[in-house]
Amino acid sequence: MQILQTAERVSQKDHSDNYVFQRSLLAYLEAAKRISGKVLEIGTGSGYGVEIIAPHTQEFVTIDKYETDITNTPAFKKHNVKFVQLNIPPLSGIESGVYDYVITFQVIEHIPRDHFFLQEISRVLKPGGKLIVTTPNKKMSITRNPWHVREYTFDELKQLLSVYFGKVEALGVFGNEKIRDYYQKNKESVDRITRFDIFNLQYRLPRQLLQIPYDILNRMNRKKLLKQNQQLTTGITHADYYIGQADDECFDLFYVATKP
Repeated sequence: MQILQTAERVSQKDHSDNYVFQRSLLAYLEAAKRISGKVLEIGTGSGYGVEIIAPHTQEFVTIDKYETDITNTPAFKKHNVKFVQLNIPPLSGIESGVYDYVITFQVIEHIPRDHFFLQEISRVLKPGGKLIVTTPNKKMSITRNPWHVREYTFDELKQLLSVYFGKVEALGVFGNEKIRDYYQKNKESVDRITRFDIFNLQYRLPRQLLQIPYDILNRMNRKKLLKQNQQLTTGITHADYYIGQADDECFDLFYVATKP
């Protein structure tokens, strides 16, 4: 199965994705500072994280629902990297209690059975192993994203993780003035589109009916913002984001949960 190229799977090659891509890149860079040993990634995406994560591991297994060709990357050839195409949960074929770390970025919000998802992650981790997870902060979402089954506030995610993990470090991804400027421009642009939704259909219709229209409008909006604010959009780097204690104003939740 080939990758379905939606606005949910950001590209490092599309300048209109840069605002989101650089935030995703920060997650990998921050995770790379924390990981070691045997690492499992759930959600390979286009595979750009492999180059960042693999050099810090003894063994790196990365899973995705869609085919992702990472075999030609330098990291794949140099390090012990394996790609597995798998629709999860469950983590079928993944041995219990063998991984030091599991990383999963911008995935849990797509999983209908989030409790089962976390149970499976806990199963494959060693005692004392850690999960590093990112997901959008519900409080900062500008509009409903119909590709997401749900989103979490920082309290909701902490409570969920605490069911399966002994310790939860609640961190968040924040942005500097440049990031907040782009966010505000994006919000104003989205508000101009959604003002026509006088019956509030974005929240009333089944999300599956809204996915393609949302994706088209989201992509068009990103292209428009790039055209109108090219210097701002392309000038954003991962250094414009930073990790801090999670609160209502962080863009993404970045949680580290430890298995007892």
